[in-house]
Amino acid sequence: MNSPVNRTILLLDIERYSDRDDVEQAFLRRMLYDIADQTLDAAGIGSDRRLRADRGDSVMELIDANAPVSVLLRTLLTEVPVQLRKTNRMASSSAQIRLRAVLATGYVAIDAHEGWVGSDLNHACRLLDAKLLRVALRERPDDFALCVCDSVHQGIVRHGHPGIRPEDFSHIAPESKNGRLSAWLYGPVPSTGPEHSGAEPKPTVAPGNGTTPAADGSAEPRFPASTQIMGDQYGIAGGTNHGDLNISVGRRPRKDQR
Repeated sequence: MNSPVNRTILLLDIERYSDRDDVEQAFLRRMLYDIADQTLDAAGIGSDRRLRADRGDSVMELIDANAPVSVLLRTLLTEVPVQLRKTNRMASSSAQIRLRAVLATGYVAIDAHEGWVGSDLNHACRLLDAKLLRVALRERPDDFALCVCDSVHQGIVRHGHPGIRPEDFSHIAPESKNGRLSAWLYGPVPSTGPEHSGAEPKPTVAPGNGTTPAADGSAEPRFPASTQIMGDQYGIAGGTNHGDLNISVGRRPRKDQR
């Protein structure tokens, strides 16, 4: 194994890839590569300054540490949403592409089998697969959810470089199979709830009257709600998506409506 070297790590992953058929998956992979190439080119990072690994529904990029991370981050925030809008305007509903992304820095070594090894890379992959990032993407209208590691926030984000607003990033600590992670999410943080801890959501309805307690202690009608239980999805960290289950919970009718 070669000695570890410092690299910028960029991960991009397609949402709900395994739900598509072979033709749609081939289209999505082509779009993923196009978006990655156009974004990195716009950041001034040519193919000679990066190394790519294909993971089916995702790509991993190891980027020369001398390439400015501030420029890359600013380009991710502006270029990727533009490319996604352009692509999705021309695609059918079954071929829409939505992406999760992680930008990190750290040390990575390449072994004799051309595999990438390093705890910093493992951390980035766990962030990409975190449920919290998946939920964030599900709530985003612009088809893109990005988080950065602590070192990127410490070295770049918090200094407010042009085009990067520190107030747009929030600290998150998503759960993973190896415990809680630490990162910074761009944009709104999903509302906290059982889905972030892996527990199954449960409706909180007062027994027998179809109401929920209001902030002032009074009762107010329970409005229709929808709960979505996510299955595992195949990604860098592995796993299989068996589909999502949507459960709608309606309001109990008034007596005069029964």
